Amino acid sequence: MAEGYLSLVLHSHLPFVRHPEYERFLEENWLFEAITETYLPLLGVFERLKADGVPFRLTISVSPTLAAMLGDPLLRERYVLHLERLARLARSEAERTRGDAGFNTLARMYLERLEESLHRFTLTYGRDLISALKGFEEQGCIELITSSATHCFLPLFQVVPQAVKAQIDVAVQSHYHSFGSLPKGIWLPECGYYPGLEQFLASNGLKYFFVEAHGILYADKRPVRGLYAPLCCPNQVAAFGRDPESSKAVWSAQEGYPGNHVYREFYRDIGFDLPLEQLEPFIQTGGVRVNTGIKYYAITGRTEQKSLYNRELALRKVQEHADHFLSSRLEQVKRLGPWMDRPPLIVCPYDAELFGHWWFEGPEWIETLLRRASQVSDRLELLSPGDYLARYKENQVATPSFSSWGNNGYAEVWLDGSNHWVYPHLHKATQRLVELIKRFPNEKGIRRRALNQAAREVLLSQASDWAFIMKMGTTVAYAVKRIREHIHNFTRIYDSLLVNHFDHEWLLRLERKNNLFPDIDYRVFAD
Repeated sequence: MAEGYLSLVLHSHLPFVRHPEYERFLEENWLFEAITETYLPLLGVFERLKADGVPFRLTISVSPTLAAMLGDPLLRERYVLHLERLARLARSEAERTRGDAGFNTLARMYLERLEESLHRFTLTYGRDLISALKGFEEQGCIELITSSATHCFLPLFQVVPQAVKAQIDVAVQSHYHSFGSLPKGIWLPECGYYPGLEQFLASNGLKYFFVEAHGILYADKRPVRGLYAPLCCPNQVAAFGRDPESSKAVWSAQEGYPGNHVYREFYRDIGFDLPLEQLEPFIQTGGVRVNTGIKYYAITGRTEQKSLYNRELALRKVQEHADHFLSSRLEQVKRLGPWMDRPPLIVCPYDAELFGHWWFEGPEWIETLLRRASQVSDRLELLSPGDYLARYKENQVATPSFSSWGNNGYAEVWLDGSNHWVYPHLHKATQRLVELIKRFPNEKGIRRRALNQAAREVLLSQASDWAFIMKMGTTVAYAVKRIREHIHNFTRIYDSLLVNHFDHEWLLRLERKNNLFPDIDYRVFAD
C-alpha cells in the first residue's frame, strides 16, 4: 500500500458563446484560444504518456456548456478558420523576423505549433475532442465528471431551489448525451456549497463533489482526518477538500510556479505590440486589438523591460518545479501518515485553462509530474475521488459548511456591488418559469418548443461567468448584454405563451442560436 494518494483534478469550463448571426464574433475566441493552448496540448500529454507506457490517472470535469461548444459544427468550422488565420500570421512573423535569430526561432516555433494544432484537430481527432476525452476515460486514464448546467453559482439560488435542481439534472443529462456515461462526481462551480445541496446531487446518482478547505474544516463535526480524507454527508454523498499547500504552489501569484521569471509572459502579445496595419490582414477584427497567442517575451521584469523568451531554459525550470511539487507531496504524506489510520489523500484541483493558456509551460509541467509520479507509485499513488470511494467505503459522516473559493472564501466574488443587481431578475425568471409549468404541464408542438427554449434562456442567464466578469471589470458590457438578452428572450416567450401568439421565425432563430441541451424538457424546473 502506498504511503499516500494524490488526486489531480482539472476543471475545464467556458461560458456558452455562440453567435451565428455574425460572420465572426470576438468572444468566440475564448473557446478557440482554450482549444489551441490548453485542450489540444493536454490531449498531447496523454497521447505521449500512453505511447511511452506511462500509467497515469487524473480527474477532468467538463462543463456542459464547454461540451456543447466542443460538439458544435459551426464552432468547429470557425475554429479551423481561426487556426488558418493565425498560421498565416505566424508565417508572416517568420518572414518579418528572419534577420533576428532569437525572434525568428520563436516565430517558427509558433508556426509549427499552429500547423500541428490544425493537423491534430482536423485529422487526428476529426474535429471531435469529446470523443478523444471519452477514449482516455475508457482506457482508465482519466475520470470525467460534470459541472452544473451553465456553471451557475448554486448557493445564491437557495431561494429558488427549482433552479438548483434544474442545473444539476440538466448537467447529468448533458454529460450522458456528450460522453455516453453517467458522471460519478461533479465540480460545483466556484466550489460553491451550502448545506442541503447534496440532496440534489444524490437524486442524480452523483457520489462526490469538491469544496474549499474551510468547507471541510468548519463542518458541523470536527473532521477527524482533517482535509486528507473526504467527509460523507448524511445521504452518503462525499465532499473532498482542496489541499492549501499544493494549491499555493501553483495558484499563488507571489509564490506559485507560473510566476517564475523564465516562463513566458502572457501579457506581451504581438496583437498589442505590432502596428495594427501589420496585423489586420491576418486577424481581421475591424481595428480591435486582440491576443494572438504569439508572445516573444519572458516574465522577467516590468512590462517594458522584458527579456526574450528562452524555451529551453523554461523547460528546464519545468523539470525543477515538477520535481519540487512531487517531493513536497511526498514529504507531506510522510508527515501526515503517523497521525492517520489510512494513507492521506491530497486533492489538487485547478482550472484546466491555467495550463497552457495562462501558464504556457503548464502542460509540460503536468506531463513531467505524471512521469515522475509513475516512478514513485509505491509511495504516492495517483487516483481519482471515485477510486478512493471504491477503496474506502466507510468515511466520517458530517455536513460541510457554506463556502466557496475565490476572494475571502464566502461568495463575495459573485455577490458584491458590481453584480448584485442581477439576482432579483434571475430569481424572478425562475419563478415565472415554474408558473408556466403549472399552467402548461404537458404541451406539444410550438408551445412545447417555446417552453423548452424558455428553460434554456433561464439556464443561460444563470451562468456565474457574467457576475465574475462584472466583478473583475473585463468585458463587462458583454456580460451585462448576455444577462439582459436571456432575460428578455425568456420574457418574450412568457408573454407569447400567455396570449397564445408566437413569432415563429423569431423562435426558430433563437433555437438555432442558443441550441445547447437539445434533449431538454422544460419540466425539469418543476417543483
